[in-house]
Amino acid sequence: QVQLQESGPGLVKPSQTLSLTCTVSGGSITTNSAYWSWIRQPPGKGLEWMGTITYSGSSYYSPSLKSRTSISRDTSKNQFTLQLTSVTPEDTAVYYCARSQFLIVKITSRTAFGSWGQGTQVTVSS
Repeated sequence: QVQLQESGPGLVKPSQTLSLTCTVSGGSITTNSAYWSWIRQPPGKGLEWMGTITYSGSSYYSPSLKSRTSISRDTSKNQFTLQLTSVTPEDTAVYYCARSQFLIVKITSRTAFGSWGQGTQVTVSS
């Protein structure tokens, strides 16, 4: 069974770049038809899709975050990474990585993603 684990700093200062890594075990990120996403949930709000990198290395981003978001991967380490630039306190959230078998750009149910990381709290504050 595929398992995902997020890692990265829990506190980021405003205007800095947030960088998180998702380490995948139990399966390869290059497995055919595997889509690897970053999702966040701000306090008191719903789940927000941020972006996806596919098994072939293509990437897709939320239009509202596209100018600040980059997702890359390291196939040798079986990891994919999120970078979010110019963060503000509004970027404070629990950040999740997740796997699906097709591209999901609007999250209506957590079950659409077959596997989730446990989530990591990121706070943007000076």
